[in-house]
Amino acid sequence: MTKPFGRAGMGLRREMLDDILAIPPQQVDFYEVAPENWMTLGGKFAAQFSELTARHPFVCHGLSLSLGSPAPLDIEFVNELKTFFSMHNIRCYSEHLSYCSGDGHMYDLMPIPFTEEAVKHTAARIKEVQDRLERRIAVENVSYYAAPGQQLSEQDFTLAVLEEADCDLLLDVNNIYVNSINHGYDAGAFLAAMPSERIAYGHIAGHYVEAEDLLVDTHGDAVCAPVWQLLQQAYRLHGVFPTLLERDFNIPPLPQLLEEVDQIHVMQNLDNLKRGTA
Repeated sequence: MTKPFGRAGMGLRREMLDDILAIPPQQVDFYEVAPENWMTLGGKFAAQFSELTARHPFVCHGLSLSLGSPAPLDIEFVNELKTFFSMHNIRCYSEHLSYCSGDGHMYDLMPIPFTEEAVKHTAARIKEVQDRLERRIAVENVSYYAAPGQQLSEQDFTLAVLEEADCDLLLDVNNIYVNSINHGYDAGAFLAAMPSERIAYGHIAGHYVEAEDLLVDTHGDAVCAPVWQLLQQAYRLHGVFPTLLERDFNIPPLPQLLEEVDQIHVMQNLDNLKRGTA
């Protein structure tokens, strides 16, 4: 599967701007930002960001839309997103299948209860966002550590929301692996159940090993071997899709990050060779 914004990407942080503008890494086909962190910037950072979005494909991965929240949708924020996406030619917008607000903003991503009622509520909000933005959005399968009021499996809940909302999927391979360890399910079976035709792009990242049966999704370490293996399995099942490396802290020098971007390309090329499409 080929998408218009490229094959291998990397999250962009402000401290990378000077280096990337000076010598753009050739192996990075697209960049991802959280729009909340860039929408209100002015001065040097805003100018540098505009220069980069004019040169390279960009996608946005949101943090605060709060799709599962019982609170009213923040219409003003959605309108601001629409303006920002148009200004910077954002190719794809994704959000977490979670919530982060009620009476106030919690600044953390909380699990939506896996219930039929929550499916309908969340899907209706996704539809409204898509209508207001006048574009499809992708929702990300999230890591979670508890499932209050659970009636459906994570897999069934995710599939039901995608179908009810008629939206796309941001396939986070690391989250599948983390959840499979924490909740004792088959990562390969979950991966195989995801609808290929809805995958807009994918995420890989590192995590923290708290205990043998407890992994914490931190985006603060290198991608581990089992997650790379699961990514290769994802390509075999769904075809090659754009894949982005996430790293949010403990950020190493840029050349070290680019080694992992190179690894994405290696795995994509290997899969294409096996399929005879390289």
